[in-house]
Amino acid sequence: MLLALLANTAWAFNFIAGKAGVTQFQPFLFTALRFAALLLALLPFLRWLPGRMRGVLSIALVQGVLHFSLVFAGLEASGDIASVAIASQLYVPFSALLAVVWLGETLDRRRLAGIASAFGGVLVIGFDPIVFHHLDALLLITAGAAAMAVATIQMRQLRGVSVFVLQAWIALCATPALALLSLLFEYGQWEAMRTATGLELAAPIYSAIGASLIGHGIVYYLLGRYPVSVTTPLMLLSPVLAVAFGVLLWGDVLTWKLVLGGVLTLAGIAVITLPAATR
Repeated sequence: MLLALLANTAWAFNFIAGKAGVTQFQPFLFTALRFAALLLALLPFLRWLPGRMRGVLSIALVQGVLHFSLVFAGLEASGDIASVAIASQLYVPFSALLAVVWLGETLDRRRLAGIASAFGGVLVIGFDPIVFHHLDALLLITAGAAAMAVATIQMRQLRGVSVFVLQAWIALCATPALALLSLLFEYGQWEAMRTATGLELAAPIYSAIGASLIGHGIVYYLLGRYPVSVTTPLMLLSPVLAVAFGVLLWGDVLTWKLVLGGVLTLAGIAVITLPAATR
């Protein structure tokens, strides 16, 4: 339970670090810096994987480049952190739907109701005044969640690759790709680097170490020792903590629409994630 709480806290605080980072660095640059830090930390794990490199490189493109750049672009455009933290969890119902198409899985009425609740909750959030004026952010986060869902299905099809080896390859592929995208579509990179404070420079480092190494590392450890049905539901605390951090540390204001939408979304995700009761 303590390890699960630490992983949830690490992931939740990543929204604060990301929001602080993209106020100084533009999204592609911030994400490139994040993966550069992660690559330095995971160089010892980098090794060739015969017969599995195509799957690894595909995950690196979808998760490393698409997912993270969309999420941090959404954070930059958003007016708050709470809505981003909740909407990013849409990767769970997206994954459930994609599993039907790609993996031939089936959905019972309970999980279909959970999917409807999750998407309905995000629709309610979209009518919150703060979010309504930043609908582009909500769309970017939703697109990022869809990219993460694709990567999740790809990872389920990948066998025999440890989490740190996969993260190392994602970092190796994403760093130059995002740096190139930053050079093509952003400006003022050198000025942003030169004027950044210590805390602003620490934001991409925390995002790499805290979210990827600590967060994913702990979950990988727990999944190796406890059933998925026990470990996965514990991770539902992450968006709740992110909302709390947004209010306490970033000054977010919780309205009834944001609360109602959050409850509907997280309740739906819980229904999708929790195993069905057995006789």
